[in-house]
Amino acid sequence: MNMIAELPTRESELSPRNRAFMDAVRAEGFKGEICTDQANRTVHATDNSIYQRLPLAVLYPRDADDVQKLAGVLARPEHREVVLAPRGGGTGTNGQSLTDGVVVDLSRHMNRVLEIDTQKRWVRVQAGVVKDQLNAALKPHGLFFAPELSTSNRATLGGMINTDASGQGSCTYGKTRNHVLELDFVLMGGERFLSAPLDDEALDARCSEPGRVGKVYRTARRIGEDKAELIAEKFPKLNRCLTGYDLAHLREEDGRFNLNSVLCGAEGSLGFVVEARLNVLPIPKYAVLVNVRYASFMDALKDARALIAHRPLSIETVDSKVLLLAMKDFVWNSVSEYFPSDSASPTLGINLVEFSGDDPLEVDARVQAFIAHLGRDAGVQRLGHTLAIGHAAVSRVYGMRKRAVGLLGNIQGEARPQPFVEDTAVPPENLPEFIADFRALLDGHGLTYGMFGHVDAGVLHVRPAIDMKDPRQAALVRTVSDEVAKLTQRYGGLLWGEHGKGVRSEYSPAFFGELYGSLQQLKAAFDPFNQFNPGKIATPPDSKTLLLKIDGVPTRGEHDRQIDERVWQSYGSAMHCNGNGACYNFDPDDAMCPSWKATRQRVHSPKGRASLMREWLRLQGGQGVDVLKVAQQKRWPWSGLTGRARQSGQAGRDGDDFSHQVYDAMSGCLACKSCAGQCPIKVDVPEFRSRFLELYHTRYRRPLRDYVMASLEFVMPAAAKFPAVFNGLMKQSWVRQAMASGLGIVDSPLLSRLDIAAALEAHGVRHAFVPELEALDPAERARSVILVPDSFTYLFETEQMVPLIELATRLGYRVWMAPLKPNGKPLHVQGFLKTFNRVARRNSEHLSSLARTGIALVGLDPAMTLVYRQEYLKVPGLTQVPEVLLPQEWLARVWPRAEKTETAPQTVTYRLLPHCTERTNAPVSVGQWQEVFAKAGLSLQVEASGCCGMSGTYGHEARNYETSRVIFEQSWKNALDASGVSADAEPLATGYSCRSQVKRFGAREIRHPLQALLAHARF
Repeated sequence: MNMIAELPTRESELSPRNRAFMDAVRAEGFKGEICTDQANRTVHATDNSIYQRLPLAVLYPRDADDVQKLAGVLARPEHREVVLAPRGGGTGTNGQSLTDGVVVDLSRHMNRVLEIDTQKRWVRVQAGVVKDQLNAALKPHGLFFAPELSTSNRATLGGMINTDASGQGSCTYGKTRNHVLELDFVLMGGERFLSAPLDDEALDARCSEPGRVGKVYRTARRIGEDKAELIAEKFPKLNRCLTGYDLAHLREEDGRFNLNSVLCGAEGSLGFVVEARLNVLPIPKYAVLVNVRYASFMDALKDARALIAHRPLSIETVDSKVLLLAMKDFVWNSVSEYFPSDSASPTLGINLVEFSGDDPLEVDARVQAFIAHLGRDAGVQRLGHTLAIGHAAVSRVYGMRKRAVGLLGNIQGEARPQPFVEDTAVPPENLPEFIADFRALLDGHGLTYGMFGHVDAGVLHVRPAIDMKDPRQAALVRTVSDEVAKLTQRYGGLLWGEHGKGVRSEYSPAFFGELYGSLQQLKAAFDPFNQFNPGKIATPPDSKTLLLKIDGVPTRGEHDRQIDERVWQSYGSAMHCNGNGACYNFDPDDAMCPSWKATRQRVHSPKGRASLMREWLRLQGGQGVDVLKVAQQKRWPWSGLTGRARQSGQAGRDGDDFSHQVYDAMSGCLACKSCAGQCPIKVDVPEFRSRFLELYHTRYRRPLRDYVMASLEFVMPAAAKFPAVFNGLMKQSWVRQAMASGLGIVDSPLLSRLDIAAALEAHGVRHAFVPELEALDPAERARSVILVPDSFTYLFETEQMVPLIELATRLGYRVWMAPLKPNGKPLHVQGFLKTFNRVARRNSEHLSSLARTGIALVGLDPAMTLVYRQEYLKVPGLTQVPEVLLPQEWLARVWPRAEKTETAPQTVTYRLLPHCTERTNAPVSVGQWQEVFAKAGLSLQVEASGCCGMSGTYGHEARNYETSRVIFEQSWKNALDASGVSADAEPLATGYSCRSQVKRFGAREIRHPLQALLAHARF
């Protein structure tokens, strides 16, 4: 087969009963989206767990009124076979929000902070608000929402409430329920009520109400009173206690009745949390983190018992496996100073011990007392300690700790750490012995694992490495889970201490014994026909649906093993996405992922695209298509214009083909490569996106736009010989309209009018030819540099070449200009991979011949230059890849110390907005800009910013125009319009596309850092 297969979509799987439910919801006036397309369903089939359950549909309610309509329709007798599961950030590790029914995603629209009361210190939010989003809104008021999570930049508050989440600092701040003042809750049938602590008189009034509200209060009250002794016996006295119908805390310490103890941790099995009023706290004004290093992980655990006595805010532990993975991640650049390495005494465990408060003197005194203890105590072998002082430094270290889950997923090989016994909790005093037995248990099965967690709370996250594609290894999930469940009970602990029950609910009956019947009665009061997230926590007494079993739910591994192993290995970047969801980061000033942030559609995220790619490859294989062979077929590059007409006619672009849905998701990618740098698993969407586009167009015709964009580097040098003619045409309104409507291209840039030949001659720049370079003596070569031009800067911003040439000349270097040759990036972006590979081989051979002269090669634009060290490395048969430096990498080497230059005063400050590809894929180079500016006697602040929204040719495609504008306004517009201390500092941008976007949507010119350097440096 020389093309991909048509893949009929599975929308038809919606049964008549479920279709009738959707129709009834629409008829009720539901304002949100009802999606039955395969792409949305596929993306919502996984979370951060090992499981995969394909839902029948995904609903996105606009507001609480929509949720009430859903619940009202659901309660009708004709719809009792329909089941729903609420979903927030999708970060659950135990399949809490996965269902084979209907997913209700509350995160897309219901994500507003509604009210902040700074005097009474509470906030009212919708369920889809992300935890860090809330804290960003609270920060100007000096307040914060205390429960901390490693997934805080994508976990929603509705999800936190539904799992009663907690993490670092829980011994001080407690769990989520400890900060819930009031829940706005929607019950089966659409009844909506406010749940808050009640005195006995108010409780009597609630219990006497008709309808479901009265019934749930009567049931909960009766169970709390009748089963008080059994509840006290079964619910462990732990900091993390129990999630899921927490009967032990129905009564507050002051005696008030609080149904929120049941609703928090219910995992959507009782109804919908639509809004919440939460308690918030003052941000401690000062913090110090003591980073203690150990020769063994068990020493770190044992030491924690003694360290707790010093009453720190928290103690976090990380093992050597996580630490070593962090060292290979971009996050290490910001924290390496706190973890000095010593090959003679390697660090195999660390404790992160935080002290905080409002009085720096008091906090410092406590820290000094703690350090004195470290010096006196010889109970364990400590290798040393460092201090991270102040919130900024503490946050950097915790940033490394927060990436632990994702980093573990990046272990090489097919056996990857899996979350299924990862949140056990035992009394802290039992933790070292418990973990010793836990490790022995895993060692006995020949499993490797990583460990980290909250030792002060007795919680350690343990992820055994298992290849879930291998049925024999996958079977260990049952064996290990059963053994760990028994082990935790032996030590007085819990199997589910932090991340909810989910699929693991099957252990509830054995754990609760006769009390489980009471959980069933409570479930029945809320959800008599088991329609809310069935199979989780408890089922109604007379329900035919049993609790889910850990080996009775489909896993991702079961689907993945259907993919040809050769294909799996070839597409490893997409295959190994573990669903940790770091790409769902809400922060607009973080580079990953701009298309997700702008659209709020999860199909337009790295996780979404990886999920779609994995499913698409599985389905193609199921149709007998060998995608590797199809990709190897020789084709004329322009054949897509004519050769696919018949195939397009047979399965038309608007036909019933899942490939079209995957294409739409891939087309929305900016190819900014932030995922390749920031994703803990290093999921590289642009790489597999290009491969998909190549395959997709074996069956379906390419638009002419693709050819125009891909050929820019070949065509524009010829057009540049007649800049006045080209620019004159591009300025004509009819030409612009024709390009927009006919080609789908907007805002085409104009050619530079600078005479580059004259500029080169003025600075004595000569063309770089190997014979001439080889004729130079060693001294002359040492004082030479070769500038490697890229087509976009060279043709459209020619004037940007001059500052680097002049700076190099002033530094005493002779500049040589490499011939302008296609780099190939536009070809790669559009999926013309065979042509790209040929271009890369030719260009690499040429540049390598220049590099062999020993003279440094320097590129100007970061996105184009980084292609040499990324995309070129993946070209088959390419053995010689030249080193082409970014400007700051070269300048950092050759710029003299500040005292040897005549510079402007230190008071001159600039703000740097790096290209997102540069920031995420060459993070050290951003600091090198600061180093160079410091040598020049200038101050450079690196601005927190996301993507500008242009990203090469993406922003010039008409279909992307609006999304490109939204992305720009989410981050760059605010950064350029910044007010405050840094407002007077001139913003600078390294990327050609970034400066183009600022000119387009910001209506201003923005300079390159080299221009600022040139204006001040004097040699």
